[in-house]
Amino acid sequence: MATRETREKRSVYVRRRLLVLAGLLAVIAIIVLVIWKPGSTSGFEPTPKASASAKPSATPSPTEEATGEVTDCSEKNVLVEAMTDQGSYGANELPQLSLQITNTGKNACSINVGTSQQVFTITSGTDVYWTSTDCQVEPADAVVQLEPGQTVASSTPIAWDRTRSSTTTCDGERPPVPSDGVSYHLATSVAGFESAETKQFMITG
Repeated sequence: MATRETREKRSVYVRRRLLVLAGLLAVIAIIVLVIWKPGSTSGFEPTPKASASAKPSATPSPTEEATGEVTDCSEKNVLVEAMTDQGSYGANELPQLSLQITNTGKNACSINVGTSQQVFTITSGTDVYWTSTDCQVEPADAVVQLEPGQTVASSTPIAWDRTRSSTTTCDGERPPVPSDGVSYHLATSVAGFESAETKQFMITG
């Protein structure tokens, strides 16, 4: 039969074991809360948001704030300009045709400026002499984001061979255009947005 002293020692031993067990359970509970926070369904932390000190490249519009996406450019905020490398061309000089686009709006917008969306048209008086899409080869898309006030220009000018174009003469000879001091006008468009003005140039020889 256990003595009173033996029973007291056993009681102290049991209490100590219970305290150790309780402490162990508390540690396990803390680890579980760190790994799997309450409310988590996957056990993983969400991707942290960008630092509040990071500056955006452009002030988002109300639409951008709501959807997080950049809207398409519109006729109201795009300026298309036709350009040539010279104002006058002598004998054997080929006009180099290019264009540039400017975002005149207050918000960033996206636009397809690829060759599939570019059209160059050369006229003189009421006659259309040449159009870049008549014999275009492998047109490509190129969607860019224009920041407010940003201007982009076509990277490689098109050399006009000073002939009259048509869709039926792409593989054959085409007649040369008049070159004795004739004034020509270049008009351009990108993604359906036409240049506000034409670029005038002369062919003098």
